Amino acid sequence: MRQAASLTDTVRLAPMRLVFAGTPTVAAETLAHLLDHTDHDVVAVVTRPDAAQGRSKRLVASPVAQLAEARGIEVLRPARPSDPAFTQRLAVLAPDACPVVAYGALIPASVLAVPRLGWINVHFSLLPRWRGAAPVQRAILAGDDITGVSVFGLVPQLDAGPLFASESTPIGTSETAGELLSRLTAIGSRLLGEVLDGLASGTSLATEQPVNGLTLAPKLRAEDARLDWNRPAGELARIVRACNPSPMAWTQAAGERFRVLLAEPGSATGLQPGQVGATKHEVRVGTGEGDLLLRRVQPQGRTPMAAADWARGLQGAEVHLR
Repeated sequence: MRQAASLTDTVRLAPMRLVFAGTPTVAAETLAHLLDHTDHDVVAVVTRPDAAQGRSKRLVASPVAQLAEARGIEVLRPARPSDPAFTQRLAVLAPDACPVVAYGALIPASVLAVPRLGWINVHFSLLPRWRGAAPVQRAILAGDDITGVSVFGLVPQLDAGPLFASESTPIGTSETAGELLSRLTAIGSRLLGEVLDGLASGTSLATEQPVNGLTLAPKLRAEDARLDWNRPAGELARIVRACNPSPMAWTQAAGERFRVLLAEPGSATGLQPGQVGATKHEVRVGTGEGDLLLRRVQPQGRTPMAAADWARGLQGAEVHLR
């Protein structure tokens, strides 16, 4: 006969009180997974303040705030995580742990110390590779074949905390940053739930990150997304993939900004760097090595379109991208 669980076991296996921190859609999707697929009690969320959007500059709540409000969960929007009022409210909420996904601000040590089990961060790389704000984009830019998700304990140093769990996945040869991030979000949501369950039962153990293999992943700037046609086609194709959906790879056509949304490398056909060669079904641009085949583009002031549709409007004119 199975023995009855002790009082200690009952307490350790009880659902935890969580305060979830995050801001964009990937964080909202992770929050939805915790709400729908775990027994833990999300008593509040922490997110960035409402931001002005569009020409009207109307203030819009973050995806995490919108989901929390729809589910009847308290929303905390501190201008800075160090604000005393926020720290006091967090202490009153007394969370066991604070899961974090793309919150968007540094958490000071005094706030990190509030939950008894710490802040548990989901990061979209295999740490210590690609610490920083743009791990998915940097992995594609570097030509990595494999990436993954790491769940670790937050510390004041950038993405340097001990690892609770990680899981790897291959990067598709034509996968954009947005497509890869979507897959990683699903993996990270599941992995975070497993780590939180382990923390509740006392079975999740963290280990220090490896010493070797550290790389940094700073946020991509607009200049990082500009296509230099003297570079090899394979490298330019990675820039296009890494910058989709943001900040979007771009060049200039007739002096106006011209976005390249989807492209792939191809063999050389004698085109000079930046020179456009178009047929009825194909649009190529010469590069420093090989051609870049344009699949989807967005001329300035227009909506995204198939590259072949754009090329039909050239009416045989010779075009160079710069």
